[in-house]
Amino acid sequence: MVRFYDQEFSSRLLIGTALYPSPKIMQDAIRAAGSQIVTVSLRRETAGGKTGDAFWSLIRELDVTVLPNTAGCKSVREAVTTAKLARELFGTSWIKLEVIADNDTLQPDVVGLVEAASILIKDGFEVFPYCTEDLSVAMRLVDAGCKVVMPWAAPIGSAKGITNRDALRLLRERLPDITLVVDAGIGAPSHAAQALELGYDAVLLNTAVAKAADPVAMAGAFKLAVEAGRAAHEAGLMDARDFASPSTPVVGTPFWHAVS
Repeated sequence: MVRFYDQEFSSRLLIGTALYPSPKIMQDAIRAAGSQIVTVSLRRETAGGKTGDAFWSLIRELDVTVLPNTAGCKSVREAVTTAKLARELFGTSWIKLEVIADNDTLQPDVVGLVEAASILIKDGFEVFPYCTEDLSVAMRLVDAGCKVVMPWAAPIGSAKGITNRDALRLLRERLPDITLVVDAGIGAPSHAAQALELGYDAVLLNTAVAKAADPVAMAGAFKLAVEAGRAAHEAGLMDARDFASPSTPVVGTPFWHAVS
């Protein structure tokens, strides 16, 4: 089980609701992933009147927990305002907090992120901050009151996978009691498995499933990868070595001779 604030879930795969070829494929993919938490953009929900109502109905049919986000916000004020609107619309104190600094990389504005997180937590929100893999930023978010931190593997939608494995490993070691979720940059099931092998509690992804040739099949593949990665972490991975080590003993075989 994985804990997000005061709630527990069996699935460690969080999934987004954007970019799918059709609403039905979105629903089928989320079901195939076994995800119990989905992210929803407030901008999408409120942008289209009846279209927004129809989309919200589709989400309700899935019987999942909604994690609204502040995607596209570029300032503290905008992010805080969007979060408050999301709380009213979705009836939840959860918010995936994004404050974007750069349009090309979609890299988080880490200074603004910490400020916005502090404001929202004081207002009763349970914040899921999207950040870089920087330890100092993560620690400041924890100091602000975040019990979940969501560092990226790589820029959103890049599909590069984990580009700074050592930094993510350090985050896990230094924040053992914080729920850590790798968010953004995951492009293949193997990337998700690697994150869980590092001891991360979950992964959040969207584009890798929504833009696959077969989103439903890809969602199922990610489900298996996350389960395998977590099982491997719990089983205890062997450490990497610089030199070869034979898996078959040579002592006592007909071809081994002691040297006196």
